[in-house]
Amino acid sequence: MSRPLALHPDRLFPADPATRTLARALHASVADLPIISPHGHTDPAWYADNAPLGDATDLLLRPDHYVFRMLYSQGVALGALGVGPARAGYDPRAAWRILADHWHLFRGTPSRMWLDWVFVEVFGLTEALDATTAGRYFDTITDALATPAFRPRALIDRFGIEVIATTESPLDSLRHHARIRADNQAGVWAGRVVTAYRPDPVIDPEFEGFRANLDRLGELTGEDCLTWPGYLAAHRQRRAFFAAHGATSTDHGHPTAQTADLPRGEAAALFDRVVRGVFTPTEAELFRAQMLTEMATMSCDDGLVMQIHPGSFRNHNAALFAAMGRDKGADIPMRTDYVHALKPLLDRHGSAPDLSIILFTLDESVYARELAPLAGHYPCLKLGPAWWFHDSPEGMRRFREATTETAGFYNTVGFNDDTRALLSIPARHDMARRIDCGFLARLVIEHRLADWEAAELAHELAYGLAKRAYKL
Repeated sequence: MSRPLALHPDRLFPADPATRTLARALHASVADLPIISPHGHTDPAWYADNAPLGDATDLLLRPDHYVFRMLYSQGVALGALGVGPARAGYDPRAAWRILADHWHLFRGTPSRMWLDWVFVEVFGLTEALDATTAGRYFDTITDALATPAFRPRALIDRFGIEVIATTESPLDSLRHHARIRADNQAGVWAGRVVTAYRPDPVIDPEFEGFRANLDRLGELTGEDCLTWPGYLAAHRQRRAFFAAHGATSTDHGHPTAQTADLPRGEAAALFDRVVRGVFTPTEAELFRAQMLTEMATMSCDDGLVMQIHPGSFRNHNAALFAAMGRDKGADIPMRTDYVHALKPLLDRHGSAPDLSIILFTLDESVYARELAPLAGHYPCLKLGPAWWFHDSPEGMRRFREATTETAGFYNTVGFNDDTRALLSIPARHDMARRIDCGFLARLVIEHRLADWEAAELAHELAYGLAKRAYKL
């Protein structure tokens, strides 16, 4: 017998009745604000082509590493879910049934909350997912996705997404963004989709295909990317190209936050070793460190906001990486230093009036000790929200509790959904708004904020801070 599915109106609000009442009122004032989605990994082809999004498994299971990571941890083969390059014999209905059979694994997780929101608010489902309802879920979702109301552009409009950013390599032609902009200019669609410059494939010497990527960068720019001046000029050219296609930010997914500021000759000599492939792991790290400072220098000139996302041991499962490739849920957080790591960059640019750097972390131990004091001092620094493994109710609360006392609210940038799953975007923003309203309500109840200040802050955290921080 299936069980009912409903979203409680007070979900995620504090248990104390007085605080909950105030949180409810604060949330009502921001619940329907437009969504600013300044950084994510959805596919720009969705918005350019505006084609149907496939079936339930294609949309909600296969692209979502939060979901298939949990299933893999319990012995489910990723191939059976359609994840990875080998999809012979893959059956999307059978994959969805696997998810339903294992739905209990997600109890208490943010993935469960996001997907329940999607099931109820987007598809109108009223019975819980389980083995008996799996087929009904699959058919309801898949049939809906075939209708015009569930095309990507219609969903962007329905969810109130004012602007959404995707993330592309410097080697990307940005043809999808060009088509979207053409439709904007023709009055076909008013949705705003921008790109972000993610140069990892041509900055990280240990990125697979790095040398070939440099050759391709040279072909695209006409610069000699095997020389240090030509390589830097190519970056400047591609950044300008991205900015012309709407980019307001860059994004850097380095293993650490290490920066360096080498003399020009030393930097050129290091680059030469990197190009020739005769470098040590220490030199690879030094090159990445130097390039963070070079990217900051370029941001001082072109105004692109710089995002640094360090601290992930990428593709920790070597066998899975060899079989499946990147982004298959095998990334693990690491301890991350910021105080020493960022000092070379900050010595050079820390007070630059035209530089804005947003710091993220997977290491919660540095919130109060390092990140909040840094952002609470250096004009160029702001703190990104609780990210990735900590994009959860408890993670969001820990972030506010550990950083507000030193960095305040205005040295943070609101919420960033950072997702590949289109339908999870409004669910994630709903969660963040509820958590922030609960935090603000507690400060009012404790007489640390006036109610009107909490109302202003609720609006800023939900909308204003992100829009300004990302120059959107």
